[in-house]
Amino acid sequence: MIECLRPKPSAARARVALFDFDGTISTIRSGWMDVMVPMMVEIIGATKSGETEAELTEIVREFVGRLTGKQTMYQMVELAENVASRGGTPADPLEYKKLYLSRLHEKIASRLEELEAGHADPEKYMVPGARHMLEMLRERGLKMYLASGTDQIYMRHEANLLQVTSYFDGGVFGALDDYKAFSKRILIQGLIANSEFRGDEFLGFGDGYVEIENIHEVNGVAVGVATDEPECRKVDEWKRERLVKSGAGFIIPNFLDLDELSEALFSSEHAISHV
Repeated sequence: MIECLRPKPSAARARVALFDFDGTISTIRSGWMDVMVPMMVEIIGATKSGETEAELTEIVREFVGRLTGKQTMYQMVELAENVASRGGTPADPLEYKKLYLSRLHEKIASRLEELEAGHADPEKYMVPGARHMLEMLRERGLKMYLASGTDQIYMRHEANLLQVTSYFDGGVFGALDDYKAFSKRILIQGLIANSEFRGDEFLGFGDGYVEIENIHEVNGVAVGVATDEPECRKVDEWKRERLVKSGAGFIIPNFLDLDELSEALFSSEHAISHV
């Protein structure tokens, strides 16, 4: 299913494609929110603020969702602020991030081991059709960038395990401990400032609001990949709502309808409204 949200959004002039990683190409970290949210509820709950677990869960889910797509550190900074606002003494956000990554690793370790040992086809942990999409864009001559809020050292390793690094001739970029030193917006604005590309030559794909918003801001075409992980066979309505608000031109659940998506993106005369 391809949902077109704006009148005839065309990427026919696109020269560069920017992809998010987790939830857009990779499902290795599927379920990460089920690790982050309970951890944060536990930490905030230790302040004995009087809020119920359900109330804290709602608060945490709101800011975790709002910051999804940005570097993980932003979520940890917000966690620290929530602890402080309740009279607690927060740890350094970097310590919270290390705790989260340790717990997440326990959840995904078997997936990584499968891939590292060659016991799983990389497609098992990819959004369906993603590789064919990358191949199609490479054949069209687009320069491709991979940019993620996940730590660069980990996402580069995971991109290698999925055998997708070679598609991204523009580079593979992730979060740094100095979280203000890199962002998807910084990458896009840098490419425009260097006169390598115009804003309307950008095509973006992501399941979080950040990359969609960043592409929309420069008048590029943004495809919201509203993956219902881990199967990624239908649209996740929570993701869809956020992606629509962020300026997505299209909503897809995966890349399986490649011919139709290619026609929708690159034809100058679209007729698709809701397919």
